Amino acid sequence: MAFGLNVRFTARDEAAVEAFDALVAETLVGIRELEPGTLIYVSHTVEGQPLQRIFYELYADRAAFDRHEQQPHVRRFLAVREQYIDAVEVDFLESVDGKGVVQGEVAGGV
Repeated sequence: MAFGLNVRFTARDEAAVEAFDALVAETLVGIRELEPGTLIYVSHTVEGQPLQRIFYELYADRAAFDRHEQQPHVRRFLAVREQYIDAVEVDFLESVDGKGVVQGEVAGGV
């Protein structure tokens, strides 16, 4: 069954959000190249909230998320982000149904 997260980050200031975005771009290189179980990993800006970013992450299953968390590029992201971020809110998501989801699996995925 697909497993997802919705994460809201609030940066300290404008310089911090720019540095955070650069860190995300670096981290995405490893995610794209080394994580087949990470199906979707997107950083969004928030209209009217320039210091906030929302991540939507979708994994093939909980085990794929656990593997993601152990990757060196993710471990670095988790350590470095602290200097840029004032607040983090995380919602863990279990898929029920929706477009692209067939009987608890991501259509066209693993």
